[in-house]
Amino acid sequence: MEVTYYGHACFAVKVGKTNLLFDPFITPNELAKHIKVNELACNYVFISHGHEDHLADAENILKRTNSTIVSNYEIATWFAAKGIKKYHPMNFGGQWNFDFGSIKYVKAEHSSVLPDGTYGGNPGGFIVKTKTGNFYYAGDTALHYDMKLIGEYEKIDFAVLPIGDNFTMGIDDAIRASDFINCNKIIGVHYDTFPYIKINKAEAIKKFADAGKELILLNIGDHVKM
Repeated sequence: MEVTYYGHACFAVKVGKTNLLFDPFITPNELAKHIKVNELACNYVFISHGHEDHLADAENILKRTNSTIVSNYEIATWFAAKGIKKYHPMNFGGQWNFDFGSIKYVKAEHSSVLPDGTYGGNPGGFIVKTKTGNFYYAGDTALHYDMKLIGEYEKIDFAVLPIGDNFTMGIDDAIRASDFINCNKIIGVHYDTFPYIKINKAEAIKKFADAGKELILLNIGDHVKM
């Protein structure tokens, strides 16, 4: 699998010939202004919750690429009402087999409201299982004890965790989360975009290393093989 970071909590994962895009917030992000959104390849768009900083570019990408949105019921049907034809609604604990592998929608501790004030359903994360590896995207979340269930029942090769603090977990809780999910290879997201979530990258990497873990912080537009 190849992971590409597009800033904030937006990243893509290429599984074989299938392109998975998560939480597209690119054009409003000053740090990502060099990313050409209209050139992104996409087959599926995954949205963890309804906040604008996780779906600002979703409608345009979905319509341009004719890709499928996967999210909770409320968000999926909200996009359907906007004319999106291909959508797949989910809810906590549910799993579905797609052409690239399986998705399980799992709990996140956060809030969720759509940009027009519509109720955004349960905020969540995704466990993605494919023939080439498995990963967990936590979405925006606090540390919560249900993460231990992932560590007990799933084999995760890497995880994508928020680390910016204030609105989500910070560094210390992300380290605890990596213990809970039994995964020591972490890609950090949801940091530096706004003043509230700026971090000391060197210190964060060292804290993970001191705990026997690897924190990967990609520059926007860069990719890594996982």
